[in-house]
Amino acid sequence: MASIPDETPPPKLWRNARLATMRPDLPGLGVVDAGAVLARDGSIVFAGPEAELPSDLVGDAETVDCEGRWITPGLIDCHTHLVWAGNRAKEFELRLEGASYEEVSKAGGGIVSSVRSLREASEDRLVAETLPRLDHLIAEGVTTVEVKSGYGLDLENEAKALRAARRLGAERPVKVRTTFLGAHALPPEASGDKAAFIDKVAREMLPAIAAEGLADAVDGFCEGIAFSPEEMALVFDAAKAAGLPVKLHADQLSDLGGAALAARYGALSADHLEYTSEAGAAAMAKAGTVAVMLPGAFYFIREKKVPPIEAFRKHGVAMAVATDCNPGTSPLTSLLLTMNMAATLFRMTVEECLLGVTRHAASALGLQGEAGTLEAGKSADLAIWDIESPAELVYRIGFNPLHARVWRGR
Repeated sequence: MASIPDETPPPKLWRNARLATMRPDLPGLGVVDAGAVLARDGSIVFAGPEAELPSDLVGDAETVDCEGRWITPGLIDCHTHLVWAGNRAKEFELRLEGASYEEVSKAGGGIVSSVRSLREASEDRLVAETLPRLDHLIAEGVTTVEVKSGYGLDLENEAKALRAARRLGAERPVKVRTTFLGAHALPPEASGDKAAFIDKVAREMLPAIAAEGLADAVDGFCEGIAFSPEEMALVFDAAKAAGLPVKLHADQLSDLGGAALAARYGALSADHLEYTSEAGAAAMAKAGTVAVMLPGAFYFIREKKVPPIEAFRKHGVAMAVATDCNPGTSPLTSLLLTMNMAATLFRMTVEECLLGVTRHAASALGLQGEAGTLEAGKSADLAIWDIESPAELVYRIGFNPLHARVWRGR
């Protein structure tokens, strides 16, 4: 699968389709029967009932008869750690034998083992190992993907990982958003000194990453086995000074008040959230922070504490759904399967799951102005499906009904 050339795509009209527009001004999934989508210069200029399409807009557009198929916005995977080297299958075996996630981490496994592998890999090798994972996502209609660093844990290797992530968008027809996750774990050379490492992340690494333009956002892991809210606040202050929005791995294994911390800094998203309190949910709602559900990690490490979905509903917190694709706790490259997990394990509705990989996922990346819905002015990123109803995208397991994927009008 090669990258797409830079020349402007020809205008194109997809007609005789059923649309799940995901528009916020329409109820539910924003369904339009007998719909059409018209794109010019890589952007949508019309999406709605075909009968309302102005004839003067069509012009010389190539027409595609969708034969009644469904069109959704291209899917968005808004939380991945896609760039890594090697694998952690051995740790999977250890957990099957009874070791906990914390025990694996304390024994030198976990994130630190991925740090060793990434530091040994060249940028070219990282790109080569990552592309097959990205291709699996693309094959299911994904048109936008977020990629975090966090396996380098020093400036040289964090920058290497982010450069590799940026290259993915040049190698494949997909929009890549990169996130600096320097505060992911304590590297071995830190000798247990969290304060000194966080100071280095905030004062040296983050400003250098920002100056090189390698990151679109800043993230951190706020947890007992990682960093405290006070330590993460120092990183977020540095992100604010650099003009970068923030995100947070929060409340995954315990309630340290991570959701409230994310809300206090106006974070784009707080992710995981299994142990988030109702007060944390309310704070997120007030701040407009998206709750990103990661059922792959919940499933893979056999968690039992389900995120407070009802509290998020009660307070009106937008919920996104993402793979959390990573080598240790969610080696998952299917956003379709992830939606099924969110529905089955977290009891999210079909509507919540589908909005979670489109409109709300776009918001979690700060891309709501250009992606996530079928509306004039948005990027012409579409997924065309051989399905009878959108519920099939959540209901099926191990089945991919994608008929065609369109990125930037191609």
